Amino acid sequence: MAAYTDDADIAGAGADWRAWQESWDRQQEFYLPDREERFRVMLDMTEALAAPSAPAEEDGSGAPGPVVLDLACGTGSISRRLLRRFPGAQCTGVDLDPALLMIARGYFAGDERVEFVSADLTDPEWTDKLPHRSYDAVLTATALHWLRTDELGVLYGQIAGVLRDGGVFMNADHMPDETTPRINEAAHTFDKARREQAEELGKQDWAAWWDGLSREPAVADAVAVRFRTIGNPLAGDHSDGEVQSPARHAELLRAAGFAEARPVWSSPLDALVLGLK
Repeated sequence: MAAYTDDADIAGAGADWRAWQESWDRQQEFYLPDREERFRVMLDMTEALAAPSAPAEEDGSGAPGPVVLDLACGTGSISRRLLRRFPGAQCTGVDLDPALLMIARGYFAGDERVEFVSADLTDPEWTDKLPHRSYDAVLTATALHWLRTDELGVLYGQIAGVLRDGGVFMNADHMPDETTPRINEAAHTFDKARREQAEELGKQDWAAWWDGLSREPAVADAVAVRFRTIGNPLAGDHSDGEVQSPARHAELLRAAGFAEARPVWSSPLDALVLGLK
């Protein structure tokens, strides 16, 4: 097997990238049954605040779409939905995970509207790798809880720096409210029972999905790099980050230079917070 490199040629790798992209979505829905609803709200608010006033035609003609940064993009779930909604959009996906980036690059191979960048969001100079000087929107989902609060505050300042005036940032993530412990406990108990039922029906969880991906020859080397440098899901490795309430996220965004910030969607344990520059 050829050694993995970040610029590996994916065109002839032989994996079914669409199947891996879709299986990632199903695995994420194991934890987030309302995942599509938060994406819908995210794209609605992108259209309301950051997209051209005239929508692009279905064939990609007409008004251009927004220029969007898909932050901690994973396999490109947001990019996929964004380009379906705005065929004229341009999208940059940024992530550190070499395995997920390989799936994203494979899925979008040949699509000139989207490009992917490998970058560590804790690197002070990660924005230097971006292909656009400014973006209409920066979107992210279920990723930034990997950061600690001080790191998140720094990142929010960097995001403000790459957004145009009037641009929007949206973060959909785990955002429990610490002032409601009984509600939180009830929601956790309910969600645990729901996931146990899903497991009985054969749904894949995080570890099972990564186990399957590690057996895919086209991605095996990238998975090995991921396990060694970021963490091994099969060994229970995960984030040492922190979660914040929606109010705390809004506070951090305003401190980072956003003019307005508040939740625009929520569930008992998660929320979508929007910052308007």
